Amino acid sequence: MDKKTPFMSVADTKILAEAIVFIALANALYIISKLYLPFLKLPQGGSITLASMVPLLWFALRRGPRWGVEAGLIYGLVHMAISGEIYYPTQVLLDYPLAFGALGLAGAFKKHPIVGVGVGIAGRFICHFTSGVIFFGQYAWEGWNVIAYSAVYNATYLVPEFIVSAIVMYILLKRNLLEIYI
Repeated sequence: MDKKTPFMSVADTKILAEAIVFIALANALYIISKLYLPFLKLPQGGSITLASMVPLLWFALRRGPRWGVEAGLIYGLVHMAISGEIYYPTQVLLDYPLAFGALGLAGAFKKHPIVGVGVGIAGRFICHFTSGVIFFGQYAWEGWNVIAYSAVYNATYLVPEFIVSAIVMYILLKRNLLEIYI
């Protein structure tokens, strides 16, 4: 008689629990940012936060792209529920699970974490940019085409978000915290 394999191994359960903690930390940083830095929020969504993407990027760098993307997808769904910024039903996919799932791509650059931070945030940018072009063209500033508008609009919060995330990640790396408790 064959032994049944468990649904999840002990290692997978540990990683899943870790993902939940990192997702919760990312949401806590987002909520704190929303409460104390409301002036950094843009009208059609997006904001500069207190490094709220760092926990997801950190997790992806620790556990790899598979787990990083999965954690980002879950975070995106939780973030959608918290932020409540849904304009179009199909926009939901691009602006929430896919955009935040793209942060998990950082996990493919474990040997070059700052590059990973850039790749993850660039993936998020591509999703938001595409959403902006498809769904938010009517908000384009007068005289701007939708592509330029979407690129500039999304860059206004994602470039600072990258800078903040890269600085915090650099500090974590210098303190050897990226590998803590693996």
